[in-house]
Amino acid sequence: MSKPTEKKGAVQTTGHAWDGDLQEYNNPLPRWWLWGFYATVVFAVVYWLMYPAWPVGNTFTKGFNTITFEVDGEERTTHWNTRALLVRDMQSSPSAVRQREFLEQIAAASYEEILTDADKLAFVRSYAHGIYGDFCAACHQVGGAGIVGLYPNLANDDWLWGGTVERIEETLIQGRLGYMPSYRETLNADQMTDVAVYVLSIAGYEGGDADAIGRGDRIFHGAEGGCFQCHNVGGVGRTSQGAPNLTNNIWQIIDVPNAADHDARVELVKSVLRNGIQRQMPAFADRLSPIEIKVLTAYVHQLGGGQ
Repeated sequence: MSKPTEKKGAVQTTGHAWDGDLQEYNNPLPRWWLWGFYATVVFAVVYWLMYPAWPVGNTFTKGFNTITFEVDGEERTTHWNTRALLVRDMQSSPSAVRQREFLEQIAAASYEEILTDADKLAFVRSYAHGIYGDFCAACHQVGGAGIVGLYPNLANDDWLWGGTVERIEETLIQGRLGYMPSYRETLNADQMTDVAVYVLSIAGYEGGDADAIGRGDRIFHGAEGGCFQCHNVGGVGRTSQGAPNLTNNIWQIIDVPNAADHDARVELVKSVLRNGIQRQMPAFADRLSPIEIKVLTAYVHQLGGGQ
């Protein structure tokens, strides 16, 4: 077998041959690929030096690149990390600067100006939506519909503690304690039935016995029940006590409108009389800044139509 001849200037082979003339060429790597590989090595070394990279025991190499941001008005410098970068961007990025400008305008404006200015109200809806989602939506739901029996509906313009911006702001700052006593030891089953029938009658439901309505009226407005002291003489509620209006067919604790019949509605009302109500909304004065409370107040006000 003769050795194949190589032409001058041709690419060298590895010296291996198969079937006499099948050879493996020894082509060099393309220059562009080789320099690209060297560049990635250099980039990796520079990155390891500048940024957090390698674990060392229970810590890591933090790099020599730093980042500066503000905490409570004081500058703080730390090694580069994405959390610090986010904080700095939220403080100094163009969008953050624009946001602060709007917040300053909101802080200087009255509630009337905020609620009647389209631009300010649009900013309130956008900015407060995040605050509401973080602090309020877990109970009152994303759209403010609440949960029957647990958390009030904020979107129906029925305000237990008042729907003015002053009252909403007060609610956010100091929280609320919703309370209705249990009548388990005060009224017997028949008396509870009479009161339930009367309450349903002033809410617009028919089907109750006239005598039972009369007896329930006397208990409601008398010393036995004393319900009028919180719910008012006409049953229209009292915002100073957070006592609901019983005449508007809006039910926060029990789902009366979807009850099967009159007897089922009576049993629902009796369950409230029997068990009472205890629920609490936390105060947010120590969780939110004054401007955040102001923005959230305007947001909740327009969410339910306000007063």
